[in-house]
Amino acid sequence: MEFTTPNSQPSIRRRVVALPFPGRGHINPMMNLSMLLASKHPDFLITFIVTEEWLGFLGPETDLPPNISFGTIPNVIPSELVRAADHPAFVEATLTNMEEPIEQLLDTLGSRPVVIIYDVFLGWVPGLGRRRNVPVASLWPMSATVFSMFKHNHLLLRNGHLPVTNLSEQGENEIDYIPGVPSSRVLDLPTPFYGRGQPILHRALEGVSVVQKTNFLLLTSVYELEQQVIDALRAEYSMPVHAIGPAIPYFKIRQNCSTEDEDVPDYIKWLDNQPDGSVLYISQGSFLSVSSDQLEEIVAGVLDSGVTYFWVTKMESSRISSGNGLVVPWCDQLRVLCHPSVGGFWSHCGWNSTKEGVFAGVPMLTLPIMWDQITNSKTIVEEWKTGWRVKCRSAVETITTRDEIARLVKRFMDLESDEGKEVRKRVREYKEIARQSTARGGSSDIALDAFIDNILQTKVD
Repeated sequence: MEFTTPNSQPSIRRRVVALPFPGRGHINPMMNLSMLLASKHPDFLITFIVTEEWLGFLGPETDLPPNISFGTIPNVIPSELVRAADHPAFVEATLTNMEEPIEQLLDTLGSRPVVIIYDVFLGWVPGLGRRRNVPVASLWPMSATVFSMFKHNHLLLRNGHLPVTNLSEQGENEIDYIPGVPSSRVLDLPTPFYGRGQPILHRALEGVSVVQKTNFLLLTSVYELEQQVIDALRAEYSMPVHAIGPAIPYFKIRQNCSTEDEDVPDYIKWLDNQPDGSVLYISQGSFLSVSSDQLEEIVAGVLDSGVTYFWVTKMESSRISSGNGLVVPWCDQLRVLCHPSVGGFWSHCGWNSTKEGVFAGVPMLTLPIMWDQITNSKTIVEEWKTGWRVKCRSAVETITTRDEIARLVKRFMDLESDEGKEVRKRVREYKEIARQSTARGGSSDIALDAFIDNILQTKVD
C-alpha cells in the first residue's frame, strides 16, 4: 500500500477518509465532494482511497489540492476494463475483498479520521466505522428519488408491485405511495427491481438499509429539484440528511462556462466555430451501451438528420465521421455542455450526466439503458419537462429506426419551433435553480457548510 501525496503539505488538523465504490459514476461525485470540502476547509486532510488500477486512471487526470492525497489498496477486485462482463461478481468482490486491505490502510494513517465518507454500495463500511469508533457519512451517488424507491422496497412488496413476474402485464401499474416520489409506473423503477441488474438487487437493498446505522446521509442532489422526496427522507431519518448539491465539477467553471485552464483543447476550438445552439452533443456513458443493431440505427439516423453533432464514443470514428460533426474518444463533458454552440444533449441519463445537463441548461434526448437511468429519464421528460425520449418506455424492447431518429433529431434541434422554444425555456429555469443552489448562500452551499460543522463538532482522541 502506498500514498501519492502532493509536494506541499497543509497543517493537518482533521483527517477525512473518502471511500468511493470503484466505478467512474461513483468515483467522480466522491472526488468532486472531496474537492469542495478541501476548498471550504483547508485544514481537512482528505485521504481518497482507490485501488492501484484506479490510481493509474485518476493520477494523470486529477489535479489535487495540497490537502487531498490518494491512498491505495492492491487490485483485489476484477479490473475496471472487464467488470461489465460479470457485474454481479464484481459487486461481490467489492463487498468481500476490499474491507481487509482498507482497514490495514487505515491503521497506517497518522491520525484517526473524524469521518469516513463512503459510497452506499459499500455496505460493510458502517460496521468498520463502529469498530474503529469513527463517524460514518453515507454518500448516495444517484437521485434522492431512486434512493427512496430502494428504501421503500417493502411498500412495493406490500402493494403487490413486487415481485414482477410478467413485465408486459405489470409494467403499466401505477405506484403512487412512495413518500415524496411522484406517481410512477413499475416500468419507471430502476431495472434491478425487474430486469437488468436484478442479480444484485439484494445488495443494493442491503446498502440502503444500513444507512440508518450511519451518522449522516449525503444526497448528491439539488434540494429544489427533489424537494418533496428529500423532505420525506429527512422526516424518516433521525440523523442529518444533507442535499450537498450536484457533486459535479462546477467549481472549475467560470461565469462564461470555460475552465480555468489556459490550454484550450482542439474540440473546444471546433465548438468555437459553430453557431450558437447548433450542435447536438451525444454521449451514451462510460460503462454500458445500446445493442449493436440499435447503435447502427442511431448512427444512420443522426447522419441522415443533417444536424451538426459532437459525438463522444470509443468506437471507430470512421463509422460516424462521414457526417457533419466531430467524433472524440473523451472530453471534459461539463465544459462542452456549457459551450454556447451546444443546443442539445443525447444522453443515457446517468445521474451525473443528468445533473450536468441541468447545470449547463441544455435540453436532453433521453435513451436510458438500465439501472437508475430509467427513472432519471422519466424525471427529465415528465417531471422537469426538460427533454424528450428517443423511444417510449415499454415492456417489449424495440429498435428505433434511422428514419424515426432522423425526424426526432431534426425536430429537437429546431430552435425556432414552439416546442423547441418551450423545452429550452424550461431548461433555462432549471439551470438557474442549479446555479443558485451552488452559489454562496444557496441550498447546496449551506448543506455543505452544515456537514462541515457536523465534522468539526466531532471529538477526536
